Amino acid sequence: MTETAGAPEERRLDELLDHAPAGFASFMDDGTIVAANATFARMLGYAPGELDGRRIESVMGMGTRIFYQTHFFPLLRLHGGAEEIFLLLRHQDGQDVGVLANAARRERDGAWASDCVFMQVRERRKFEDELLRARRTAEQAQAAAEARSEELRHANELLEQQAMELELQHQQLQEQAFEMETQAEEMQAINNELLERSEELVRQRAAAEEANQAKSSFLAVMSHELRTPLNAIAGYVQLLEMGIHGPVTEPQLLALDRIGRSQQHLLRLINDVLNLARIESGRVEYMVENVPIPDLLASVAPMVEPQMAAKQLAFSVDVDAVAVRADRDKVQQIIINLLSNSIKFTPPGGRIAVTSSRRAEQPGVVFVRVTDTGIGIAHGKQAAMFEPFVQVDMSRTRRSEGTGLGLSISRDLARGMGGDLRVRSEEGVGSTFTLTLPAAD
Repeated sequence: MTETAGAPEERRLDELLDHAPAGFASFMDDGTIVAANATFARMLGYAPGELDGRRIESVMGMGTRIFYQTHFFPLLRLHGGAEEIFLLLRHQDGQDVGVLANAARRERDGAWASDCVFMQVRERRKFEDELLRARRTAEQAQAAAEARSEELRHANELLEQQAMELELQHQQLQEQAFEMETQAEEMQAINNELLERSEELVRQRAAAEEANQAKSSFLAVMSHELRTPLNAIAGYVQLLEMGIHGPVTEPQLLALDRIGRSQQHLLRLINDVLNLARIESGRVEYMVENVPIPDLLASVAPMVEPQMAAKQLAFSVDVDAVAVRADRDKVQQIIINLLSNSIKFTPPGGRIAVTSSRRAEQPGVVFVRVTDTGIGIAHGKQAAMFEPFVQVDMSRTRRSEGTGLGLSISRDLARGMGGDLRVRSEEGVGSTFTLTLPAAD
C-alpha cells in the first residue's frame, strides 16, 4: 500500500494489509486503481505502489477484459458485490495468473469505488459444477423459448381465425340492420379479447428475446471458461516437447504435435463462438487508433508463413505506407482469417498476395486486398458465405473443418469500425477479398 501521513493505527493497518496472504486492490468505476497492497503487486510482478494510478484492465488479457466489461463490472453495479469469480490476470512477463475475486462496490466521498480481494488459484476442477449448472440453465431457457414460440404460433393462428370471424360478422351487420346493436356489442367484446391477446403476444415475444439473450450470454461465458483449460493443454504440450519431464521420442513428438494442432483448432472454434456471441449481444468495443498497414502485415506474416510453406504457396506483400483508423487487434484478426481461408482453399503451388491502395475519388478510404489462386466461389453463392455457420460448397470443403463463422465475424468487425468486407471470385480461378477501412488523418 502507498504510505500515508495518517495516524499510527492507519499506517499499521496498511503494513498488515501489505503482508496479507491475498491480493487487494481498490479501483474507481472508471477502472483507476487508487490502492493496491504489496501482495497484489508481487503476484503480478510489480513493485509495491507501482500499480497505483493504473487502470485495473491493464493487468488483464484481452479475454478477461471482455469478461470484466460484460459480466464482472455489470454484476458489481447491479448487486454491489461479487463472490468467487474466476479471472485470468496478466503478469508483467505476459503469463496468465488465475485468481478468485471477491469484490464489493461502495460510495466513498461522493464517488463509487470497488474493493476487491484476489486469491491465487491453480486448480479449475471446482468450477466444473458451475459450468454444468450454467449449461442446464441455458438448456432450460432454450426449451422455454421453444415452448413460447409454439404458443406464439398458435396465438397467431387464432388471431387469423378471429379476423375472419370479424369479417363475417361485419357482413351480417350490413345484411341484418335490425340486429346492429347486438352485433356491435359482440364486436366490442371480440375487440377486447383481441387486445388482451395482442398484449400477451407482446409479452411472449419479449420473453423469447430475453431467452435468446440468455443463450448468447451462456455462449460467451462457456467459451471464456473453456479457453483456460485449452491454454493449459498447449502449455503442457510445449513442456513435454521441450523435454522438461524427460526425453521424448520422435513418435511421441509427432503425437504431441497432433495434440497441439487439435488444441489450436478447438481454440479457434471457441474463439469464433465467443466473438459471435459478443457481436450478437452488441457488446463489442473498439479501441480505435492509427494502425500502419505495413507494420500490421509485418506482424501477421510470421503467423501464416509456416502453413504456406507446408503447401508450397508463393506469398507476396505489396502495401503502401498508409495507416487506418481502426482497432489494431480486430484488423489483425480479419487479415489472419482471410489469409487462413486462402491457404485452406488454394491448391499446393498456388499464390497468395496482399496489396493496398487508395483511390482519388475516395481519399478517406484505404483498400486492403487478399488475392489467391484458389478454387474460387460460384457467383450465386458469394453472398451466402458471409452468413453465420455457412460454408460454401460443402462437398469441396468438407476436408477443411470449421464453424463457418470467420467471414461473418470479419465483416461485422469491419463494419463496426466504419468499413466493409467484400469478395470478388471466379470458380476455378481464385478469389479477392477487399477490406475497406477509414484512412488515418
